[in-house]
Amino acid sequence: MKKIVVFLCFLFIFSTNVFAASAKSSILIEFNSGEVLMEENSLEKRAPASMTKMMTLLIIMEKIEDGSIKLTDKVTISTNASNMGGSQVFLNPNEVMSVDDLIKSICIASANDSAVAMAEYIAGSEEKFVNLMNEKVKALGLKNTNFANVHGLDNDNHYSCAYDMAIIARELIKHEKILEYSSIYEEYLKKNDGSSIWMVNTNKLIRYYKGLDGLKTGYTTTAGYCLTATAKRNDMRLISVVMGEETSEMRSKDTIELMDYGFNNYKLKVIYDQTTKLGTQKVIDGKVDEVELKLMQNVTDLAEIDNNGKYDYKLKVNQIKAPVNVGDKVGTLILYKDGKEISTFDITVKNSVKKANFFDLYKKNFKKLVSGNL
Repeated sequence: MKKIVVFLCFLFIFSTNVFAASAKSSILIEFNSGEVLMEENSLEKRAPASMTKMMTLLIIMEKIEDGSIKLTDKVTISTNASNMGGSQVFLNPNEVMSVDDLIKSICIASANDSAVAMAEYIAGSEEKFVNLMNEKVKALGLKNTNFANVHGLDNDNHYSCAYDMAIIARELIKHEKILEYSSIYEEYLKKNDGSSIWMVNTNKLIRYYKGLDGLKTGYTTTAGYCLTATAKRNDMRLISVVMGEETSEMRSKDTIELMDYGFNNYKLKVIYDQTTKLGTQKVIDGKVDEVELKLMQNVTDLAEIDNNGKYDYKLKVNQIKAPVNVGDKVGTLILYKDGKEISTFDITVKNSVKKANFFDLYKKNFKKLVSGNL
């Protein structure tokens, strides 16, 4: 009987704590909090292969968001971009493609030629675009990453690690539009000459794993088989990274095991949603004297499946002076679990408040005078 108990304990420990054993390095994080749920050699520097394109895509999405470029913009393909080796969609020199189609080909077909074309369109050259990538690396505080190109072909000065890749993926997913591209399994890319290229997603798991909608595969002889994946179930999104796998089947297997571990053992609890009433705060020099407070996002806690703690909160609100707009941070909600502070969440105003003009101030002071409150 004792032998059976010991065996079952060993089996439980093994099954819940050892994953991605065939990967040289791996990690699993929860998207909302960024909390690491599982990792193995996650800070080890390795060749990231085409997972590099997550940073390429992040820069592209930021440029779209700030208005520098648009999805409808037309990009003329250079000879340099056309001549890129590795995975590609065989773009021709002087061919004109939309930004939308180029992003799609990067996400689905991992197209090196499209990645270079976008880099040249945004920064003028791949070299200048790589500088933008490395500036972003520093801004994110990543310590084990340096990029030498936009596509991920092997280079001695081109490296990253599982942890850094997960953080880059987390930033990229904040641009939710990218998941519309990365979740496409197959599609035709129309060329200028009337022909079409059939693109099939290099991430086969998007067809088979429930909730999985991205994100980026990679392979070179040096890097081995790599995959950064993301999946969402019951409002909880996970991000996994495996690097240095021997086969594409092993990277899929280990990704599934990591995801299964996360979804089977953790839950994302919504403690307070954005409809929660937080009270009001005085507004200085506003057209109105008070404004309702509102959470910028749902207050959530990542907890083990069988964990049921008691939650409470305190508000820390700044002095509010008009004008103030919805989306402006005016304070924080401090979340407590079982009496211990665990996280903070930003607070904004429910309605924008314009600055009062002379006439507004006169009316308010007159009302106070009449009511005897001046």
